[in-house]
Amino acid sequence: MSRVGKVWLISGLLAVAAMAFRVSWNALRDVAAAIGADPTAATVYPLVVDGLMALALVVALALTDADRRFALRVLAGYTAASLVLNYVHGLVPTLHGGGRVRLAEWAPAHWALVLLASSLPVGSIYFGSDLVAKVLHAKPKADKSNQTMMNRSGSELHESGAADPDRSVYRSPDPAPAPAPTTASAEPTAPPAVAEPTAPAPKPTAPRAARPRRATGTVPAAARTIRPKRTADELLAEARSATAGWTDAELTADRIRGELRTSAVKARTIREALKAERAEQPVPPLEAERPALHAVPDPAPATPGDAPESTEEKAS
Repeated sequence: MSRVGKVWLISGLLAVAAMAFRVSWNALRDVAAAIGADPTAATVYPLVVDGLMALALVVALALTDADRRFALRVLAGYTAASLVLNYVHGLVPTLHGGGRVRLAEWAPAHWALVLLASSLPVGSIYFGSDLVAKVLHAKPKADKSNQTMMNRSGSELHESGAADPDRSVYRSPDPAPAPAPTTASAEPTAPPAVAEPTAPAPKPTAPRAARPRRATGTVPAAARTIRPKRTADELLAEARSATAGWTDAELTADRIRGELRTSAVKARTIREALKAERAEQPVPPLEAERPALHAVPDPAPATPGDAPESTEEKAS
């Protein structure tokens, strides 16, 4: 049915229900006045009976299984009660004028009708609250398409599991056909060789799923390794011994940080301190500035015949 058709159908249903409610209103109001209700209570009384019927109908459309059957029972019970009271209203002409009158000439029937009419408001409170609670606590309906796919998957898995698990999926090669014997040959022919049955190939198995790793939390403080904290003097002393053979170009903050296992800020501070210490130390003279040393030959030994020269000869 199209959307327009559904709208017309619902509109017609509401119109019929409204007219039926108006017809039943007069009868239920007179019955309420007959059992002693005041004008205001008598005017509201039809809403108690016919209103709960409408509520039970809506709840029956929203619920399923046992809750739906309960809502239909409430709808049927209040429909029967409204029918009885409308029937009594038609049988007793004195009810049409309003006021307190007897509902039946026979006393037990009168008492039963008064009990029925006076118990309907109390029953509306109980059954109406129960129906609303069932709607609020009802679980959403499962999708039929998803349920069908799940059932189909389960049946297919059941059928595949019923197959023979030892049956191999590989077929063994057919044996080669034996040659037909010839009648012309005098020599007896050898019997055809029978191919030996081959062992079935091993059944392929699915790879074993890796075991999921368990989630680990934070390491407790008692299990953590406590790293000793070094002071600035200790770091500087350790840096002096570690960088004794380094040149000024190799004296960088990154290399000091990796060597001492410290932070970048402390490494830069230590670098500046080491450079300042090296700048204060005296620079040794270079090898090129030192005076060159020359070897002096030993003097020749004097002979006995040679007389030493006098001072005057040397002066002349």
